[in-house]
Amino acid sequence: MPSATVTCASTTRGVSADVLEGAAAPLGATVVDGGVNFSVFSKHATAIELLLFDTVDDGRAARVVPLDPATHRDYHYWHAWVAGVTPGQIYGYRVHGPSDPDRGQRFDSGKLLLDPYGRGVVVPKAYNRAAARSHGDNTAVAMKSVVVDPTAYDWGGDRRPRHPSSRTIVYEMHVRGFTMHPGSGVPGARRGTYAGLVDKIPYLQELGITAVELLPVFQFDALDCPAGHVNYWGYAPVSFFAPHRAYSSRQDPLGPVDEFRDMVKAFHRAGIEVILDVVYNHTAEGDDTGPTLCFRGFENVAYYVLDHDRARYSNYTGTGNTLNANNPVVRRMILDSLRYWVSEMHVDGFRFDLASILSRDSSGHPLPNPPVLWDIESDPMLADTTLIAEAWDAAGLYQVGSFIGDAWKEWNGRFRDDLRSFVRGEEGLVPRLADRLLGSPEIYGHKQREAEASVNFVTCHDGFTLNDLVSYNEKHNEANGECNRDGANDNRSWNCGVEGPTDDPAIEALRNRLVKNCLTVTLLSLGVPMILMGDEVRRTQGGNNNAYCQDDETSWFDWTLLKRHADVHRFTQLLIARRLLRDVTVEQQRISLTQLLREAKTAWHGTRLWQPDWHPSSRSLAFGADVRRAGLKMHLIMNAYWEPLEFELPALDGDRTWRRWIDTSLESPRDIVPWETAPVFADAAYQAGPRSVVVLWSRL
Repeated sequence: MPSATVTCASTTRGVSADVLEGAAAPLGATVVDGGVNFSVFSKHATAIELLLFDTVDDGRAARVVPLDPATHRDYHYWHAWVAGVTPGQIYGYRVHGPSDPDRGQRFDSGKLLLDPYGRGVVVPKAYNRAAARSHGDNTAVAMKSVVVDPTAYDWGGDRRPRHPSSRTIVYEMHVRGFTMHPGSGVPGARRGTYAGLVDKIPYLQELGITAVELLPVFQFDALDCPAGHVNYWGYAPVSFFAPHRAYSSRQDPLGPVDEFRDMVKAFHRAGIEVILDVVYNHTAEGDDTGPTLCFRGFENVAYYVLDHDRARYSNYTGTGNTLNANNPVVRRMILDSLRYWVSEMHVDGFRFDLASILSRDSSGHPLPNPPVLWDIESDPMLADTTLIAEAWDAAGLYQVGSFIGDAWKEWNGRFRDDLRSFVRGEEGLVPRLADRLLGSPEIYGHKQREAEASVNFVTCHDGFTLNDLVSYNEKHNEANGECNRDGANDNRSWNCGVEGPTDDPAIEALRNRLVKNCLTVTLLSLGVPMILMGDEVRRTQGGNNNAYCQDDETSWFDWTLLKRHADVHRFTQLLIARRLLRDVTVEQQRISLTQLLREAKTAWHGTRLWQPDWHPSSRSLAFGADVRRAGLKMHLIMNAYWEPLEFELPALDGDRTWRRWIDTSLESPRDIVPWETAPVFADAAYQAGPRSVVVLWSRL
């Protein structure tokens, strides 16, 4: 238990009978022996004060506990044990020290600071980000930390699902956005919360999802955004240990911690894993004009990568600052954070935002063997967790296929780009698409990685939704207030002839077909597939490809689309069910369709058998697989050409015939059928409609 390392010294060195020396370890606020041990790191502070509050909105502390460096400091750790403090206590710190930006020192004793290891955060009604930038006391309008006892929770025999990678279907989603729409059916107080997600677990089960990947749930600063907007996505952390308070339906100080754990427990009971999108590359404190909220006020030179002039921050993240991840103190904090979310919050894995940042040293240079990444990979407490890297950063470091280590999976940005380009009919994509179908061995084969090292996706939170990918040629981000300058310009999208919504049935049919093409290739390729929230019902953001500041129906899951695009939802559901072999025996369900395909005898074809067309002008490809372990043959046809093409089919032995499982050119419900009810197709060739994907199968 955390308290095992805490020993409370006698009062001979304490400032009063109920304040003892305490201990440097563990960091943060630890409930022990009828009180709480507080410990923080600061190398250059000259004095630190611990402030205890009765309520979050208090402008003055109910009690101030000074930490005398002669009494309450060991090495660079400041600590004290305070009797009578219990879970739910609100607190913060004032740190005194030199204010010398030219030397990297930014101490400001007028600012109330969050505990870097605080397990809970409360936000006053009048929270003011600007007040943390200006001179003077900001106590009344500052976020504050909360004492949490993580051991005081009944997990009720919770067990993590531990799905093998080959049987994982990731669903990237936003906690608030999934249930905020009035059509969600979630009661008002629970909408947009961890509890609201629990209400919608049956929907995810029916769809076939085995893992949710939650956009950031670490406490973030919603005001880290242009004026008039809010930071909706949450890539603006102020704490690496506390769950975001606004996602809790409970208002008490400890509410978010327990509600988050209730959610995890409910997901696990449903057989769904919980993966967190974690942001260890920057904080909401921003650049040299930003607010002092936490880390900057404790030890700026340790927590951040600074430029040569030391007064400015190196910005490899595009957000104003870069966390100094390979500094020993920061490395320890990152590891402690990950361990906490696994051991005390029971999460199943992590997706690391801009993970390449973690390979940079204190000068910003990439390291060949970054200590923090090896620490994460080799940590025994994290040995059975999923580790996913977004293997690039905002300064041009791109490490897809070359990310350090053996255990990491990677968001395969090349899969996304190549599939988008192929589906819209570009030339020269056939050889690359063939590689992506097989788990991108061109990218990962040199490390002898399994196909599941590749997380295959065509859309994610950052960029167009799948509907908008086939509905817009250009981004439409005017609502973000940046004159449409923000967001990516290279989207590899196609509007099918009309920009935005249309009543033209022919264009709508084409868009539906392209959506199903993307879903089919993503879910049948080797690797771990990821689906963006709402793509299964053609959720739209109105062409906004950077909706980070849109906390409204632009970003929310519109549940009325479930009826409007029921055919796409049904298509996705049947596709996932077959990938996971959910219509076969329990014993066979230990494997997946793509796992069987990896073992199959395969062949490439074009419109003619055994003659794949690898020429730059080609827009079609066929793939055959003899899956002997399952006793079946499969034939995949991809036609990105704008005219029908006839593909020769392999001859079958005896009285066996091909059966048509998928043909995206057909109207629902013929576009996909339950596997065993697939209609017979007896001809020697199959005419694939323009811009379509076809999947046939037969018994061996």
